[in-house]
Amino acid sequence: MEIVRHLAASIGAARREPLTTELREAACRSVLDLVAAAAAGIAAPGARAVRQVARVTMAGGALPVWFTGQSSGLAGAIWCNASASAALDLDDGHRIARGHPGAAIIPAAFAAAQEAGVTTDELLQAIVVGYEVGVAVGAARRFYANTGMWSGYGVVAALGFLRRTPAEQLAHGFAIAGMSAPNQLHAGAGPAFRAQEGSDVKEGIPWSSVTAANALLLAEAGHTGPLALLDNDEHFLLEGLAEGLGRQHYIAHNYMKFHACCRHVHAPAGALVSLIAENRIDPHRIDAIEVATYSGALRLANRPRPQSFTDIQFSIPYCLALLAIDGPEALLPLTEAAADRPEIVALAEKVSLSLDPALDARFPAQTLSRVTIHTEGRSFASPVTAPRGEASDPPSWADLEAKLERACRLVATSAQRQTLLAALRRLRDGDHAPLLQAFATLRLSPA
Repeated sequence: MEIVRHLAASIGAARREPLTTELREAACRSVLDLVAAAAAGIAAPGARAVRQVARVTMAGGALPVWFTGQSSGLAGAIWCNASASAALDLDDGHRIARGHPGAAIIPAAFAAAQEAGVTTDELLQAIVVGYEVGVAVGAARRFYANTGMWSGYGVVAALGFLRRTPAEQLAHGFAIAGMSAPNQLHAGAGPAFRAQEGSDVKEGIPWSSVTAANALLLAEAGHTGPLALLDNDEHFLLEGLAEGLGRQHYIAHNYMKFHACCRHVHAPAGALVSLIAENRIDPHRIDAIEVATYSGALRLANRPRPQSFTDIQFSIPYCLALLAIDGPEALLPLTEAAADRPEIVALAEKVSLSLDPALDARFPAQTLSRVTIHTEGRSFASPVTAPRGEASDPPSWADLEAKLERACRLVATSAQRQTLLAALRRLRDGDHAPLLQAFATLRLSPA
């Protein structure tokens, strides 16, 4: 039996299994984290552009475009909400899949849940199922590819679970989504394209979610896809892929982010912030910053003078300079005011990056860095540092609420933030209606 048929069968099996307390809590935490990322990203230029275009190309429908007072149909709502969720790189990630499931799966699940009128537990279980399938496919590939290559499988899984799509149509939905996912070669570090650019396309998460939603609807209408597309041992590690579905609990092992930038920036960012605070370093007197890191971090664009707002998120030198000069909250959130600042560029040009073979040997299982600051004839070296929010040391619910408070302080009033947090607590208590109401009625904008 083809792998996509196994994926489809796993959705049917999940419908017969009750949602465990562990997975329910993990899904609620993932929603809290994702909502913080989406609300903070609502004003980002890429998300604004998507909303503008969606009003023209995907007009009509009653599903909320979160925090705008606008509405759209299924694909339009997913596109807009996934775009805001991914805009600032504050969304969660998964080490085993080397990508970001939440920004794709959670907006899709909420849109389908509202359309279908399901229970809160069904919504949360759809999110769990989406992570299980999406991360499994991402982890099975033998080649590196950005999230948009595999996240659509998670979107199809979540939508199919909520829409109760029959297994045969669901299998074709997976196949169509896999074939329709965006080409991310240019952003994926070769070998066809070596250039790296930080652009609003990013990892293709929003558009792959649109193609995945349409893939499932096409399959339900009788459209077919190539069912054997995953049955290629040269490209996918097939052993255990289907058999492990439903037992890996991937959603309980995602990482969460406390800086609005690529995960490869987080370890050096944390090391730098600690060094400056512990040694009371004056950032204006820094002579040089050395970053010892792993190969994945060196594949970023890392421009001292980023070409755009989004390109900042993929520059270790510029992000470190921002944190040094503006302080620890400079990347929570990142705003357009951070772009094109001469004093930041001047410090970023003093940042050097080098490969540490010992740290590289622990990548991708771990993303570690060590930072040394040279200032006024003295040197201060950090220990080997891991990013905050790893699955091995997960943030608490209170940590994630604090993240939302800080990340959204520039777009939401205190009252709006409290409304949103209250709705998320109600979700945790078993009622997602207040959160749907918040998505539809809260209108967030930069102060």
